Amino acid sequence: MINFPNCKINLGLNIIRKRTDGYHDLETVFYPIAIHDVLEMIQNNTNCSMAGIKSNELQTELSCSGLTIDGDQQNNLCIKAYQLLKKNFPDLPSVKMHLHKNIPMGAGLGGGSADGAFALQLLNDKFQLHLSQQQLMDYALQLGSDCPFFIDNKPCFASSRGEKMESIKLDLSAYSFVIINPKIHISTAWAFSHIQPQLPETSIKEIIALPITAWKDILMNDFEKPVMQEYPVIKKIKEDLYNAGAIYASMSGSGSTMFAIFEKSSAPQFSFPPSYLQIRL
Repeated sequence: MINFPNCKINLGLNIIRKRTDGYHDLETVFYPIAIHDVLEMIQNNTNCSMAGIKSNELQTELSCSGLTIDGDQQNNLCIKAYQLLKKNFPDLPSVKMHLHKNIPMGAGLGGGSADGAFALQLLNDKFQLHLSQQQLMDYALQLGSDCPFFIDNKPCFASSRGEKMESIKLDLSAYSFVIINPKIHISTAWAFSHIQPQLPETSIKEIIALPITAWKDILMNDFEKPVMQEYPVIKKIKEDLYNAGAIYASMSGSGSTMFAIFEKSSAPQFSFPPSYLQIRL
């Protein structure tokens, strides 16, 4: 079986307070974007019958292609998703997964979270675990705060750690998007360490209901200030996008991806280094 984990952007992001459990309360709007990884899963039956091994005793395997994924493979959320379900479904067969990575990492697009959430869905469908959407969201939350979003995968207002989600009517299909990633990896922990949490004057939930033309000066991402101070090139990308006629431009998550929303009738002209990831949607 195969599916196509998509990424998201944050429309506004306010860090409201630090919690006693070490997490932060925040508010944001998650909006799905059609940039996809590819995740394939098959049952791992390698030499089972010949060796007298049960398929659920084999080690689950993950191979990767596309963008390079750094770090220990056992920390990949696809593997963690399998291990999470294995605890409650001990007869779950071993699987082989192949992940083709297109969504840049450390970029504020939630690609790793999407992979983990989509792995849960693949396992549920392939092995008929009969988990409800809410049960899948509960499992996804154990993988990461924004993982549950990718189970429903529709525009929503998110609060608390990002796991409390409220569906909203937001359709931006009449506009075009430009995604620019300068291939700078931003540590989420570093970004949070440079934030002074505070209550916003106006909730993002109220701002997002306004016409998109009103968003520019009031729909803010709290991470932009420290990230742009550390990496001025990201600030320059935002300026260039507005100079090219963007209705709204912002950083997604803790960066480093910038996105801009344009009228579909426009043909924005800009010149970024060829090393940048540049996508028009």
